[in-house]
Amino acid sequence: MRAAILALTVVAVSSVVFAQAPAPSPAASRTAVSAADVAAMIAKARAERKDQPLIAQSMIQLAPYNVSLEYRASVGNAAVHETEAELFYVIDGSATLVTGGALTDSTRNGANLTGKAIQGGSSRKVAKGDFIMVPEGQPHWFSAIDGTIVLMSLHLPHAPAGR
Repeated sequence: MRAAILALTVVAVSSVVFAQAPAPSPAASRTAVSAADVAAMIAKARAERKDQPLIAQSMIQLAPYNVSLEYRASVGNAAVHETEAELFYVIDGSATLVTGGALTDSTRNGANLTGKAIQGGSSRKVAKGDFIMVPEGQPHWFSAIDGTIVLMSLHLPHAPAGR
């Protein structure tokens, strides 16, 4: 009898605990994204975009990493991530990427800086299939978009000293 009461109590408490836990976001529970998922995300970004230069959607989250799909159809702000590097993979399209130099009209957003553009720096064309690593603290900016560019973006937090 005690065993039956104990089992019912465990089931009841478990039901309450699990019912109160927030549901994980779809990206938080994924460790892989299919080509069909990526195609659907691109179609969604294309459909939802109004005039904003960038639509970003989380693809995979595994703390402390976040993999995003970026759909860029016009030039946006330049950025500096002070505590993390950023790896880009060009899924589709092409653009001009400027790295280095200095942000113009910069403002702080947490551990990041944004600016209207970059003065100086090095420009290069990037296109489908390219990988680009932007080290932490380095300004970067897509200064020209050739139609649209679709990127996979992975932010890589700086490892603590001693690791």
